[in-house]
Amino acid sequence: MKLKKQVTVCGGAIFCVAVFSLYLMLDKVQHDPASRQNGGGNFPRSQISVLQNRIEQLEQLLEENHQIISHIKDSVLELTDTGAVPPSGQLPFRSANGSWVLPFDGHPTFLSVKPQDCQFAQGRRGHTDLQMLDIYSLLKFDNVDGGVWKQGFEITYEPGAWDNEPLQVFVVPHSHNDPGWIKTFDKYYTDQTQHIFNNMLVKLTEDPRRKFIWSEISFFAKWWESADMHKQEAMRKLILGGQLEMVTGGWVMTDEANVHYFAMIDQLIEGHQWLEKNVGVTPQSGWAVDPFGHSATMAYLLKRANLTSMLIQRVHYSIKKHFASSRSLEFMWRQSWDQESGTDIFCHMMPFYSYDVPHTCGPDPKICCQFDFKRLPGGRVNCPWKVPPRAVVEANVAERAHLLLDQYRKKSKLFRSKVVLIPLGDDFRYDKALEWDQQYLNYQRLFDYMNSHSEMHVQAQFGTLTDYFTAVYKANGVPQGVRPPEYPVLSGDFFAYADREDHYWSGYYTSRPFYKSMDRVLESHLRGAEILFSLAVAHARHAGMEGRYPTSDYTLLTDARRTVALFQHHDAITGTAKENVVIDYGNRLLRSLQGLKRVIINAAHFLVMKNKDVYRFYQTEPFLETDDGRATQDSLPQRTLIELDQSGPRYLVLFNPVEQDRLCVVTVLVNSVRVRVLTEDGQTLPVQLSAQWSSASQMSAEGFQVCASFMVRLPALGLAVFHLYDSADTPMTLRSETLLRLTGQGQTAHAVDPLPLRSQTADPQLFYISTQSLTLGFSGTTGLLESIHRKDDPQEVKVQIQFVTYGTRSSKDKSGAYLFLPDGKAKPYSQKEPPVVRVVEGPLFSEVVAMYQHFQQTIRIHNVPGVDGLSLDVTTMVDIREQSNKELAMRLVTDIQNDDTFYTDLNGFQVRPQRTLYT
Repeated sequence: MKLKKQVTVCGGAIFCVAVFSLYLMLDKVQHDPASRQNGGGNFPRSQISVLQNRIEQLEQLLEENHQIISHIKDSVLELTDTGAVPPSGQLPFRSANGSWVLPFDGHPTFLSVKPQDCQFAQGRRGHTDLQMLDIYSLLKFDNVDGGVWKQGFEITYEPGAWDNEPLQVFVVPHSHNDPGWIKTFDKYYTDQTQHIFNNMLVKLTEDPRRKFIWSEISFFAKWWESADMHKQEAMRKLILGGQLEMVTGGWVMTDEANVHYFAMIDQLIEGHQWLEKNVGVTPQSGWAVDPFGHSATMAYLLKRANLTSMLIQRVHYSIKKHFASSRSLEFMWRQSWDQESGTDIFCHMMPFYSYDVPHTCGPDPKICCQFDFKRLPGGRVNCPWKVPPRAVVEANVAERAHLLLDQYRKKSKLFRSKVVLIPLGDDFRYDKALEWDQQYLNYQRLFDYMNSHSEMHVQAQFGTLTDYFTAVYKANGVPQGVRPPEYPVLSGDFFAYADREDHYWSGYYTSRPFYKSMDRVLESHLRGAEILFSLAVAHARHAGMEGRYPTSDYTLLTDARRTVALFQHHDAITGTAKENVVIDYGNRLLRSLQGLKRVIINAAHFLVMKNKDVYRFYQTEPFLETDDGRATQDSLPQRTLIELDQSGPRYLVLFNPVEQDRLCVVTVLVNSVRVRVLTEDGQTLPVQLSAQWSSASQMSAEGFQVCASFMVRLPALGLAVFHLYDSADTPMTLRSETLLRLTGQGQTAHAVDPLPLRSQTADPQLFYISTQSLTLGFSGTTGLLESIHRKDDPQEVKVQIQFVTYGTRSSKDKSGAYLFLPDGKAKPYSQKEPPVVRVVEGPLFSEVVAMYQHFQQTIRIHNVPGVDGLSLDVTTMVDIREQSNKELAMRLVTDIQNDDTFYTDLNGFQVRPQRTLYT
């Protein structure tokens, strides 16, 4: 085969030389006067005309054969596969085995695959005392009744345990304010949060012994903007004086499961920069009482933000019990890859069920509830244990103090120091001036009594979170943030969370996936807009044109950063907020997305102009259009149609927001099948045309819309301009080959000329799509993935995609936004009619689309080098709006022998091992 191709190429080359020699000879005869004057060189004019016509025909024939010769030459190049990528102007072609082959240019690709890429995740782990994977395998995750501490055990102590070293008690008042949950962010602020700040200003000032902590900077910044200078200064004085501590300092108390590390960092930066600019403080301690499980990524980020200590609360009750029994509730949290201690941060895990007052003073909620003085008789909140609080007066202060101290002592026995932390608060507490008086006055009477009776061996006071951690470090004789002697080191994370029984809070991983996706879209636009805006402003300053560039776009960036930050709240991206709140979040996301697109358009407009002297900014007439748009906050994005005509080119500007050159396939929507794409230097790119579809088996004929895909190489952090023409067909324009696999039950395929479309009756045999790197096998019955075969791997891997459904149990507690409570094992998804399966094959990409009643899945592979060429692009569009109490899940079944260990992503920050605990 190889010799045959070489002979063919050589023959073609000889043919070309002979023809061109004839052309040059005839051309010389026609235009050389001396030759015509010689007798032997005179031709009749009629013969010259005939020869000229034949030569023109020959030139045309040579042009048509040029591409054929290129194909033949490229066939030889295929045999010496270099793994490079196609240069502009060279055609893809079909190899002997039917797969598309791309010519190569030898340049390095974006994100090439290297053997060492995965070695880091599998590398040697640093030594830790507590490895969460090992602990998960040890625990039974049962729910044994522990007495008054239902999820724990009975705590006892020796009365003289504090004779030599008194117990230090830090009662930390707090109010957990969700930036959207039952009410919207603005509604919460108007109804409750603003009153908390106003009361805080008055009540903390009344007594310097009073302390408070605050977490959500989004709310604090909103109050600050409406406060006058005197209130701002008074609040600043409370913070700088240590009475009010800003803990964590993030824009929100972020979710830690669904969020990407980019947004986790961004919301932290937004809050910290705001505090530094307006108050002049930097947070020292982290406070996370309500995220539904805790990620090691957050510990890492807090450490890198120079926090020295942190607190977590929502951890599986079996883990809390296990840690409490070994007094390991305080530990140094270390990242799994850390061989030393550079990532260590001191962490306190709250031991009991909740962060409310009944579950924070000690193990017995019936007693602790009696010391939540907001629940005094006559109020709107009472104690479920039917024993109400009593105001502390001289007649009962001794009995009340001893009863409360007993709880403090029992709680302290779960920790290694004689310092105990007692949070005092709940959701949206302290919004009434009355509660400030109820809590602070009654507790101060208790503190005064305890502190004045030395035989009780206790020192109790209000404190901030950092006050508590400082006392722990001091008691252990170590500097701030340093590991106390004998305290354990832990690595791992705390997912999945269950607060009771088998109520695993894993439902929120997938709740409202539309908005989870929209969040990621906004994050990517934000990063791109920040880069382009920075580049444009730098160029404008360098050119002395800063006054002409719209630097006011920075406010759009700020708004978008705060919208992204707000949506990381643990009731936003999780999907656990009420419907009206979700709509409010959606409108904020859409508004910010539109603003970012304006920033991107303005920056790209300025940067692509070679002659910036003619630059003009028009607010109402943007120079560019964006690639897609959304009509409403809950609508899917619609591609922008690029309308081509004969008048001239349309210009396409592409931006690469990563710091490496990038090779990728770009798809645009055009109104013509006669598409030609040129680079800035005039080279024609191969284009793959494929249809838009109005239904499962009918191509869209509306305005004749076609998807044009082409491969581009984009510079790092750079822009590239491409020219799109409506021109006659060229050999560089290739149409996708589409096959519809139908059931034969009255279904017909409807094509739109000139896009080719074939149909056949579906059969149960496997069918395949291939690129230079991958071959995918699909079920002939379901149209879903069955296998993956890499070109450089002799073994085919079974990777079977299945769709299954879960019902929910019939008891009171059902699956929902928070919980996943199935009624049993998953059942295979089924529908009456077999699916319609569409198979699209082309030089740049191939895909299989399986269309079912409740979902449509597209699996696409790209014919490009590097990671993109070894990756599957899986898109599943789901519509189960008419379903009730049903969960639709996608399952992967493989023949990989992993011994129940798999690797999963953690916030886009690292890959971590995980073990299957149950099925």
